[in-house]
Amino acid sequence: MSELTVAAIDCGTNSVRLLVARGDGSGPFTEVARELHLTRLGQGVDATGEFAPEALDRTLAALDDFAGRIADASAERVRFVATSAARDAGNRDAFFEGVRQRLGVDAEIISGDEEARLSFVGALSAAASVTAPALVMDIGGGSTELVLGTLSGGRPEVTAARSLDMGSVRVRERFLHSDPPTAEEIAAATAFVDALIDDSGVDVAAARTWFGVGGTATSLAAIVQGLTTYDRRAVHGSTVTHDELDAVTARLLSTPVAEVLRIPSLQPKRADVICAGALIAARVGARVEAPLSVSESDILDGLVLDLLADSGRLG
Repeated sequence: MSELTVAAIDCGTNSVRLLVARGDGSGPFTEVARELHLTRLGQGVDATGEFAPEALDRTLAALDDFAGRIADASAERVRFVATSAARDAGNRDAFFEGVRQRLGVDAEIISGDEEARLSFVGALSAAASVTAPALVMDIGGGSTELVLGTLSGGRPEVTAARSLDMGSVRVRERFLHSDPPTAEEIAAATAFVDALIDDSGVDVAAARTWFGVGGTATSLAAIVQGLTTYDRRAVHGSTVTHDELDAVTARLLSTPVAEVLRIPSLQPKRADVICAGALIAARVGARVEAPLSVSESDILDGLVLDLLADSGRLG
């Protein structure tokens, strides 16, 4: 089979990300480019039900950049998926039209279940070893995906999945109003997160391997390691123990944003919401025996694998 160059874009509540890759659909792919812009598309959506004009402008400007990179790579297939923020916004037609104008494809609003499946496939595709059942946790800005699954014939197979309406931006905006949050605010946020996890229908306690994907998990791993600059190679495949996760969560929840901004490995636009993301991770961790294994491979990798597999079937 001949190789194909494909591009996948994942647009979430806090970030918009691009992965350009080349492969023939029969195995691992070659990464051509991987880019991220923190645009906070979901700014205020939880309260207003609509995209803020400035958030929409930031996101479409990021897509202008991505369009150039896709053209430079001569990608033959492009897929754009939008998740939590776009599912919730009343003025999403302006967003859809902006995507179409810049990329020449329609934005797909994927279901929470599909988002969970793609995250699971992406995470396990790059794992050195997996003891089943495996739990994949993807904490976004507006939602958190919890996916439990196994390996069947060497291929990832989802057994239970749920997309929960809690994410770093949503929890920060709804509960953690003070800087730093008060004990009462943290207690309310914790109760909210706990209830959603316990009612999710995903038996997280059954997991024997626990993967964290997405910007919250990777940022926490970099902070725990004390990296002076973010290093993807140091983060991917690293492990965060329960004690380390609890300690970094307590630290972030008790630190003003102005001081969080001084953490050298953390992207500045994550500084105000990383405490909420850490809280979600810690509450999942309270129910899982395994330590947190952090993966840089996630929904984008799952999208690329799907694109390449489709090209193999079609070609």
